[in-house]
Amino acid sequence: MADLPFALEPALGDALVRALDVEGKIPRALDALGPIVGRDVVLVGGGPLENRRLADAAARLTNVDALRPNGGGNWPLPDGQADAVVAAWSGFRGIVGAELAETERVLRPGGRVLIVHDYGRDDVSRLRGDLPEYSAWSRRDGPFLSAGFRIRVIHCFWTFDSPETARSFVSSAFGEVGKAFAATLNRPRLSYNVAVYHRTRRGERPKA
Repeated sequence: MADLPFALEPALGDALVRALDVEGKIPRALDALGPIVGRDVVLVGGGPLENRRLADAAARLTNVDALRPNGGGNWPLPDGQADAVVAAWSGFRGIVGAELAETERVLRPGGRVLIVHDYGRDDVSRLRGDLPEYSAWSRRDGPFLSAGFRIRVIHCFWTFDSPETARSFVSSAFGEVGKAFAATLNRPRLSYNVAVYHRTRRGERPKA
């Protein structure tokens, strides 16, 4: 799981890593939908922070790179080794048939696919503009729900030390749009909603 939903210069990236989901709602949701605690987990495109978070949850991790967007290739993993495949932001940019087939190959019967992406309807989406994450991806006819995934929306925050720190960050990270937003920001956090798209390996009954 990439540590951040988009690329930033190093100093700003470090600031966002510290601010993003300090309540730990995302890893708790992954365990509720997985579970992942004490399980064999394949982490797709994981960054250092998410590796540490899942390791702290006693997940037995195997790291792999995201597959190429045009399909083809496979992970150097045996069949049926994982209880869950977890990815966020950098992996599963929509659903590619070959990518999903490879995911199901490495899962055990009843294994879970857990994919985190931005959902929108929040402060962060006002800064980032029009993205497929905020519209097409969460629709019934979108790439995830039409492929048998369900969706759980997690209401998170980017939490900073003070309103001044929050205003400084968004102004630096998002240019003129960020400066305009910062002028209206009177609290030290921004609302941030993520979607966890989840599905049981095909042929098994999905969890509620």
